[in-house]
Amino acid sequence: MEFSFLAMISHASVVAKAVLALLVVMSLLSWAVMIHKAIALGSARSRAIRGTRRFDEAKSLRDAVQGLGADPASPLYSIAHDGVQEFNRSREMGNSSEIIVDNVRRALQQGAASEMARLQRSLPFLATTANTAPFIGLFGTVWGIMNSFHSIGLSKSASLATVAPGISEALVATAIGLAVAIPATVGYNMFTGKLAQLDTLLGNFAGFFLNRVQREMNAHRPAQRSGQAEL
Repeated sequence: MEFSFLAMISHASVVAKAVLALLVVMSLLSWAVMIHKAIALGSARSRAIRGTRRFDEAKSLRDAVQGLGADPASPLYSIAHDGVQEFNRSREMGNSSEIIVDNVRRALQQGAASEMARLQRSLPFLATTANTAPFIGLFGTVWGIMNSFHSIGLSKSASLATVAPGISEALVATAIGLAVAIPATVGYNMFTGKLAQLDTLLGNFAGFFLNRVQREMNAHRPAQRSGQAEL
């Protein structure tokens, strides 16, 4: 029982216990972030795919935008909102079609960038945990080994029975540090891949939106020349 896991922690020094407590907190926070991100990114991806399909199938730009308004939680909603605002603002100012299209393009790009920044929140914490947890654990191990050698010097005995307990207690910190860092590394890499897919989906939607704007503006040019009302 002296070499059980709990016994080793209970016999560890105050510094080693503080290191272990810090690693436990980092582990709990990283798992909370990973669970939240898995749900948020999965929902964002499904909403983006569904919203893009509905947008492409809509008969007009007005219908397409109204369809997106039915799902405000979709990442496409804020992008479309920025695009519509810039489109209306540019038309009210009497800008030419080329200027309107260029302004809408920039608004869509800025909206997509803002949405990606929102989706990337908390990921730096995972990267920090993955990079620092092993070194924090190593610090606890080094401190524990220093205490073990100090105890050896005081007892004037270098037998295995004297050295083994202190070293085994010290190595627990390194093991826990790795146990914290490995899931955080896997989660960070997995979410980075999912974000790259979402970035592609949002970019494709911005392209669909801009194409729809150009088609409708070109379709209504003859009507404007003949004195008919705009949409």
